[in-house]
Amino acid sequence: MGERILILGANGQIGSELAAALRLKFGVDNIITSDIREPRERAENEIFELVNVLDKDRVKQLFEQYQPTQVYLLAAMLSATGEQYPQKAWDLNMNGLLNVLDLAVDLGIKKVFWPSSIAVFGPHSPKVDTPQYCVMDPNSIYGISKLAGERLCEYYHKKYNLDVRSIRYPGVISWKTEPGGGTTDYAVHIYFEALRNGAYTSFLSEQTELPMLYMQDAVRGTLELMDAPADKLSIRSSYNLAGMSFTPKDISEEIQKILPSFEISYTENDPRQAIADSWPKRINDDYARKDWGWKPSFDLETMTKDMIENLKSTI
Repeated sequence: MGERILILGANGQIGSELAAALRLKFGVDNIITSDIREPRERAENEIFELVNVLDKDRVKQLFEQYQPTQVYLLAAMLSATGEQYPQKAWDLNMNGLLNVLDLAVDLGIKKVFWPSSIAVFGPHSPKVDTPQYCVMDPNSIYGISKLAGERLCEYYHKKYNLDVRSIRYPGVISWKTEPGGGTTDYAVHIYFEALRNGAYTSFLSEQTELPMLYMQDAVRGTLELMDAPADKLSIRSSYNLAGMSFTPKDISEEIQKILPSFEISYTENDPRQAIADSWPKRINDDYARKDWGWKPSFDLETMTKDMIENLKSTI
C-alpha cells in the first residue's frame, strides 16, 4: 500500500504549497486536504473536507474514512494574531495537537508532521547561531504554545513510539499567498507592496535581523524530513532549520537593485517589534544537516529575483 496523506489546515501559507508538492509526489487521489473553511481555489480533482481540528469526533471520522498513513497538522493561530486572541490561540494550537496525537496513537497512523517555529526562543536564548538546545523562554502565546507542543511531540514519541516529526520554521516567504498574521510577514508583504505601490512601511525597525526561508526550500525540507529513515532522526521535539537572515533594510536594498524607485519607511511602537526582538537573528541547523542532509537552495538575492519575477505576472 502506498502513502495516503491527510493535511489538516491546508488553506494556509505552507499548507497550500505543501499540498501541491505532495500531490505531485504521491498523486491527487492520495492527498486529502482539509480546513475550517472552503479553499479559495481547488486543485483539479482535489479531495477536500471541512473540519475544525478542535472537533475530535470529526477528526476521528476523517481518519477512519480515509485511513491516512501520514497526517500533517498545520492548523494554528500565528504570532501576531495570537497576541490579540491568546485564549483562542492556546486552545487551537494545543488542543488541536493533542487531538491529532491521541487519534494517531489510537488508530495507528504511521507518521505525523507538526510545525514548530523560531517563536519557541525568547529574550534569554542566544541571538546569533542559536543552537538546537538552549534556554527557551518564549514571551508570545504562539511561542509558548509551540514550545509546549514540542514537548508533547517528544513525549508521544517516547511513551507511545509515535513517529512524529517537526521543523522549527523561521519566517517563510512565498509569492503565492499574502501575509497571514505572523511577525515575519513583513518580508512577504514588502514584495507585494513594492510592485503594487512602489513603497512599503515596515512595522519592524530597519536593523531587525530575523531568520527566513523561501517557500520552495521550506516545502523541500519538510518532504526530506518526512522521507528520512526514522533511525537517522535524533530530534523528536523539532529541528532547527535555517535558510537566510536579513533585516528590512537588507531586503529593501535588494529590491531596489531590480526596482530602483522603491522606497521604504518605518513605523514605531508596533507590538510586533517586541516579539521580533525576542527571537533569534541567525539559527544553527547542524542537526538537520547531519541527520537528514538539509541544505537551503535560496539566499536573499536569488529569492528576491524569483519573488519579483513571479509576482509581476500575478499582480
